[in-house]
Order: sequence, then C-alpha cells, then structure tokens
Amino acid sequence: MPAGQVIIAKARIERPVTSRAYARQESPAVVKSRILIAEDEPHLREMLHMQLELAGFEVIEACDGEVALELAQKVHPDVILLDVMMPRMDGYEALRRLRASYATRFIPVIMLTAKDAREDVLTGFQGGANDYLTKPYDRSELLLRVNNQLNWSRQQREANPLTGLPGNLSINRETERRLGSGEHFALLQVDIDFFKAYNDHYGYPRGDEAIQTLSRILVEAAIHHGEGTFVGHIGGDDFVLLSAPEHAEAIGQEIIDTFNAAVPGLYDAEDRERGHVQVKNRRHELEDFPLMSVTIALVSTDRSQVSHLAELTDIAQELKAHGKGIPGSVLVGERRHAQPRSPDAERHAA
Repeated sequence: MPAGQVIIAKARIERPVTSRAYARQESPAVVKSRILIAEDEPHLREMLHMQLELAGFEVIEACDGEVALELAQKVHPDVILLDVMMPRMDGYEALRRLRASYATRFIPVIMLTAKDAREDVLTGFQGGANDYLTKPYDRSELLLRVNNQLNWSRQQREANPLTGLPGNLSINRETERRLGSGEHFALLQVDIDFFKAYNDHYGYPRGDEAIQTLSRILVEAAIHHGEGTFVGHIGGDDFVLLSAPEHAEAIGQEIIDTFNAAVPGLYDAEDRERGHVQVKNRRHELEDFPLMSVTIALVSTDRSQVSHLAELTDIAQELKAHGKGIPGSVLVGERRHAQPRSPDAERHAA
C-alpha cells in the first residue's frame, strides 16, 4: 500500500458557500429543558421549583409517585427529581415503573431523600437511579447535578450507535463553539477510500469492523496529542477531528500510518495478497478495487479566514474531493500563504 502523503493546496478557489455537508443544519431555537419534580412536601417542592425556574428550566410538579408517573408519560421531561418518601407510591416503586416503561426508561432520575444511609443510596442505584441528592438541598449542588444529567442524556442521544462517538449535532455545536471563541483550531475531515467495495464484498458486519477500527485510531491519535482534541462521527465512514493547529498535521500523519498498518488485517489472505477485491460495479461488471486507504482534509483557521460553520465544511469538502483523486492514503491541507518547501517535502507530495 502506498505510504501516506501530505499535500498542501496552494490556494482555494473563492466561490459562494454551497455545502450540503453535515454542517448544513439550521441552528434550532433555544428550548428550555423540562424538569419534573416529584415531592410531597409543598414548601420543598416550591423551593425546588423556584430555584430551577430561576436557573432557566421549565418546571412541572407532582405531589406523589402516581402523579409523577402520569406526568412523565405525558410531558416526557428531560430530568426527574424523585423524592423517596411519598404517599400512595414511594420513589422506589415509581422508579421501578419508570424503568419498566419504554417511554420513560431512559429519562435521567435524581433521587431526593432526607436519608443518607448507605443502604438507601444503594437501593436507589440498584433500581436504576442516575444520581442521589440528600436534603437539605444546596442550590449549587442541585443545579450541578441536574446539568450533569442533562449533558449526559444529550450525549447519549446524539452519540453514533456504532462507535459511541459524538454525532452531527455535537460536532456542529463544538465546531461553532470554537469558531465563536475566536481561538484558532484545525478541522480534519476523515474518510475511508473504497469502503463501499469492501462493505459490498465482505458484508455489513465486516464493514462495521472497519469503521470501528478507524474510530479507535482517531481516538488514540487524539489522546496522544493532548487535551482539547475532539473526535466526532458524522456517519458511515466519515469522521471529524478538531485539534490545535500545531498538532493537526502530526495527528493526520499518525492516523494515516496506523490505518495503513491495520488495513491488511481487515482482508482475507487471498485478497490481501493480490492487493484488491473484485466487486460488481454499477454496470454489474466485476471490477478490481484496491485495499482501503484514508483521505484526510485539513482546514486550519490560522490559515483560512473562516466566519461560519458552512464555510469551514465547504473548504474541507473541496480539499477532500482533491485528495480522493490521489492514490493511497493522503492528508491534504490548505495554505493560503504558501511557505517555501524543502526538497524532501516536495518529493513527499504527489
């Protein structure tokens, strides 16, 4: 398999933003997170309601476990604060029924209790509670625990089910956050070449294995290059990695080297030895497809003046299209103000 190449495009052609990539999603209107309080003591319920409402949440109240169950089914809260000691149905039984229903089983539940004995805490966790808060409530701790559960729940919903990595919404949010901060960062868009042929030849389970292999390689590369590196899974064999600009090329090269080393082990011996697989093309004719490689498009905001998310992904898509035309694994980046390159670098580029 050819060694990885680093290509620096000399300039980008200016044109209107036309990307239909993952970033082309309108920012949703801000929606308040909905918190259901199940507490039988009116003054405590009122205090919780006031503290959460002042913090920007939509708050719904229930006076006992039965009412809490009915409301949870109807309003689908984002988090439930569930008191342990309540009339008609206590918190443990309400929790059991919440977890038994498909409609409510994944809602985060924070148990509220005046008891702090170890057995009470364990009973709640064994029943499926996500967290525990002991009376009297400290406002800062209450808000911290609620926000932690909201963030955890959102990450679980947005994660790609195959790799567990953040999905499109999380990718967009993190990229927009970095653009808004004004700090320079690099985006690496990573795509497997000839993945479809591999998937058609070996089937979906082997295709999933190839995607998971690249996922692990990306995460390991991110770990090797310090904190602040983000890895997301757009879908299929497409990934995004965000890093500091000074680490981007090293990360890209590590991904290429590690993926190239892993690829032969994904193929059967016969296909590996001949260096290709035979798959029917769109004309239903057998065609030889090379072993998989990886194309990485690198866009750094310290090289390109990028004002919004769609523009960033437009540049990445253009660079990736250029890289797809180069055989083997390749890292292709943009240099708006090209610096003189060494003879070794020139020979390394195709």
